[in-house]
Amino acid sequence: MTSLEVLTVGRVGVDLYPEQSGVPLAEVSTFAKSLGGTATNVAVAAARLGRRAGVLTKVGPDGFGTYVRQALEGFGVSSEHVGTSPDLLTPVVFCELNPPADPPLLFYRLPIAPDLTISEDDVPWDVVRDVPLLWVTGTGVSAEPARSSQRAMLGSRARLGHTVLDLDYRPMFWPDVETARREISWMLDYVTVAVGNRTECEVAVGTSDPDEAADRLLARGISLALIKKGAEGVLVATPEGRWTVEPNPVEVVCGLGAGDAFGGSLVHGLLSGWDPVKIARYANAAGAIVASRLACADAMPDQKEIEDLL
Repeated sequence: MTSLEVLTVGRVGVDLYPEQSGVPLAEVSTFAKSLGGTATNVAVAAARLGRRAGVLTKVGPDGFGTYVRQALEGFGVSSEHVGTSPDLLTPVVFCELNPPADPPLLFYRLPIAPDLTISEDDVPWDVVRDVPLLWVTGTGVSAEPARSSQRAMLGSRARLGHTVLDLDYRPMFWPDVETARREISWMLDYVTVAVGNRTECEVAVGTSDPDEAADRLLARGISLALIKKGAEGVLVATPEGRWTVEPNPVEVVCGLGAGDAFGGSLVHGLLSGWDPVKIARYANAAGAIVASRLACADAMPDQKEIEDLL
């Protein structure tokens, strides 16, 4: 891998999926292991579509950390920028497939996840400034020192190329909504693309109404806003206009990972120079495919699968 087309920054973990669906976690007897974490899954999804992807994150000095690096390389994602926090453990996440569309998650990230200890010394500054697409997340500013490091990265990049913010709000990582809004909101002044669902938009800009949220995002200098409306599709908004892209109906096996598949296709579409509606249609199809499968990284579709569905 000579040069990266996309660098994602943030969360990594090992997902443990029940092999018995529709039962409480207490009644599950066996689990299947998979690579997980928003930033990680987006990089895997982009790599499945032929993009040269890497992740800036950190793991613990344990067997799960070794697994993360091996799994990334197996998916064709560079692990060059995966660091190690010597006194922390690689995060583990248990999923309860009940209900399948919105499965509860049980995070083991205490006292803090290694990916939230990314410091400025961990950052490959030349890559951050020059990579065609940089992907950051709301979770990435939920704690220090990752918060300050992400601020410095965005300031250094200065909206160069494609700089994408996945709003990625997860309440268990924040003390309250007001803190999350303050820390996620400032990033809007440093990115070119924002993507999130209604709840994440309400946290970031104070409204869950898709059109009003799009207005507020565009007013901050965003050139492309994608607001996921669930069964109502995706609102695509630019300074030139806005459109709603219809969803792809599927039988949901596990809703986890669908948004990350959407993100990987968004990366592919931006780097391909596609128009915003084409990007959203492609990304919607990728998300639908993953929602019909179990697991996240392992479930990411390739181009033929997406094009067949479309």
